[in-house]
Amino acid sequence: MRGDDSLIMAKKIKSDLYKRYIKDVMPKLQKETATGNMHDVPQLKKIIVNMGLKKAKDDKTVLEEAKKDMAKITGLKPVVTKAKKSISNFDLKEKDPIGCCVTLRGSKMYDFMEKLLRVVFPRIRDFDGLKRGFDRYGNLTIGLKDESVFPEIDADNIKHIKGIGITIVTDKLDRELSEKMLVMMGFPFKENRSSNGKKSA
Repeated sequence: MRGDDSLIMAKKIKSDLYKRYIKDVMPKLQKETATGNMHDVPQLKKIIVNMGLKKAKDDKTVLEEAKKDMAKITGLKPVVTKAKKSISNFDLKEKDPIGCCVTLRGSKMYDFMEKLLRVVFPRIRDFDGLKRGFDRYGNLTIGLKDESVFPEIDADNIKHIKGIGITIVTDKLDRELSEKMLVMMGFPFKENRSSNGKKSA
């Protein structure tokens, strides 16, 4: 989706963050590509939000609570994730429930990202920036210790603390460009520092 298609989509997606991407981030990234072609600029493809639940196979209330919290956080019904194979050391059988996840696209994806930037990250205690948890394909994974940093969740009602994994997937296999895109969109990454504590180049 590029050019006129992106402008049409901008009218459908009300997110200020998406409009910023179209009007500001995309043109700057185009200059960063080797070809200068708009088609080589990365875009967000989807965001996967998941909860891994070690106790889910033994306690159904853990899974039910996770599904309710995930639905509140994302606005979508979560899918239960199950073990692909048995692991005797962990007393885990094939198809045992091990968590739940939601995949966000389009307007819901951008709304969720705006919530992360404007609400969730600022609510994390002693937050000093995100780790650069990119894989070789340019996808970023963020780990949160519990769901109480989301405004939809009342910390007093949490019976089981559940960590959340958030994976931001782009449509280009370019780690450097993906990082530049997210920085331009406002993601607060930690500074790279050398062993003597000084900023590295």
